[in-house]
Order: sequence, then structure tokens, then C-alpha cells
Amino acid sequence: MASSDKNDKNEILLESGTNEIEIMEFTIAGNLYGINVAKVNEIILSVHVKSMPHTHPAVEGIIKPRDTVITVVNLPRYLGHDGEPGEKDLFIITNFNRMTIAFRVHTVIGISRISWTDIQKPDKAISGSGESVATGIAQCNNQLVTILDFERIVAEIAPETSVRVEEIDQLGERARRDCPVLIAEDSALLSKLIREALLRAGYTNLHMFSNGLDLWEYVTKLKKADKLDGNVSLIITDIEMPQMDGHRLTKLVKSDMQLKHIPVVIFSSLITEEMRVKGRELGADEQLSKPEIGNLVAVIDELLGDKKS
Repeated sequence: MASSDKNDKNEILLESGTNEIEIMEFTIAGNLYGINVAKVNEIILSVHVKSMPHTHPAVEGIIKPRDTVITVVNLPRYLGHDGEPGEKDLFIITNFNRMTIAFRVHTVIGISRISWTDIQKPDKAISGSGESVATGIAQCNNQLVTILDFERIVAEIAPETSVRVEEIDQLGERARRDCPVLIAEDSALLSKLIREALLRAGYTNLHMFSNGLDLWEYVTKLKKADKLDGNVSLIITDIEMPQMDGHRLTKLVKSDMQLKHIPVVIFSSLITEEMRVKGRELGADEQLSKPEIGNLVAVIDELLGDKKS
């Protein structure tokens, strides 16, 4: 597979809020991995990489296709395999968190469309601390595919590109607020950072969920018990999550007459103009790209106004 771009993919864009994902499958050392197609710009044949000093061991160097300098991450090396470049290797050129990064892989298999309900979180016996490099395990074409947490990989290689809790300190003195804020985020690392940042910003009543389905079931129980008032002031959701993604969650909330008044903020690494259109169609009140945690706090302040609880 010498070269591919998003042109063909754009012709088969997923309908908003259907809880589906397209997974691009690739191999490293014979193991099958996956990446959300929404993160992929193109696939190119590997080329010579200019090494750079004083970088993370997994950073191979830089390339400059089409006059654009792109950092290359040697994914086999990061995952503990032999990172020696091969002539038939490919580069998956990605774009997320407003960054363009190339990941070296051995082969690209193809694209599968599946439901988020078919993606399971790795068992804690495998992930240990809960901060596994795998964001989910999916079954595509009767094979198990490990979907890698690319945000975590990049955050580990370059921590300054992830959510920076220190940004909150630049906002100055802030009052404590007990408005209940519900947050759906499947990455253990990002969930921890977002929670720490919002607590530092004065928001003390936080409810964390590892996927959209758990948050939805929580809100649904409150609705059935007529306990929404005082228990849900605002929802923050990632897009990519097992079981139920953020677009599906947003659609469910905003199409429910008893819930549609609740502000929903999409906070995701996938925010592009195309994604903004989808989010607006679904009724999202705001959409922010990770890792803009300072802007997220400002948006929460504005949406909640003087609300105390």
C-alpha cells in the first residue's frame, strides 16, 4: 500500500451520532493494531529520516514531505520491538491535538467500520495501573485489534503537548464552585489531568466516567428519579470512547426534552472544521481541541454563569 489519503474516506463519512468508528488496521512485528481513521491524513512509503539530538528514544527524527517538517515516531521501537527501519515500512501521517506526526509501521491492512459497542477496554490484569497504551480491543474481520492510545504515546514522548495543569494558575485567584460537572474521558492519564485542572480551577463537584455509556446511564437514572436539578449542571465529553462515543452521547442528550437544556462541551483531540460541523449538527454548546485546558475552564465559566449548584 504505497500511498493513500483521506479523499476516498471523505466520500464515506460516518453519519453523526451513530456510535460507529472506522479503524485503520496496521501491523508491527506481526501484531495487529488500529488507529481511528479520523486521525489519519495519509499513508506514505517510508523515506530517509533526519535524526535529531536530545530526543525521546522513540523519536526517530524528522522528514519534510511537501515542505512541511514532520516528527517521526518509531512505533515498533516505542512498543518494545526492533526499531530498525525496513525498506517496506510505511509512515502513517496523523493529525490530532493540532499536531502532525508520522508513525512508522510495518504494513497497513485496511479499514474496518465497527460500532463503539464492539470495543472493550483492556483488562486491568493487562493494563496494570489502568494507564495502558491500548485504549481498546476491537474485533475486526474475526481478528482482535489493539487500538492504541496515540494521545498517551505523544504525551509520554512530549509532555508539553498534553494538558498542562499549570495553565490554570495563570487564571489567578478563583472562587470554589460546587456545580456538578460530568466528564466522560476514557484515557486514564487525561482523565487524571482534566480532573486535577478543574479542581485547581475551583470546580469541586466532579463526576468522572470512562465512557459515554456510563455517563448516559447515570444521567438516565437521575432523570427517571426526577433528580436532575442540582445533580447535573454541565457535561464534558471526549469523542473517542469505547461503548459510546461523545457524538452519540451528545445526540442522546440534546434530543431528549428533559435533558437538552444541559450544556454539552466536546473536548477532543479530533476537533477539525469537519468535526465542528458534526458537533453543531448534534447540538453541542461548545467544541474545544485538547489540550486547551485554560480555554475549557473559560468556556465552563461562561456556560454556567452565576450558577452555584
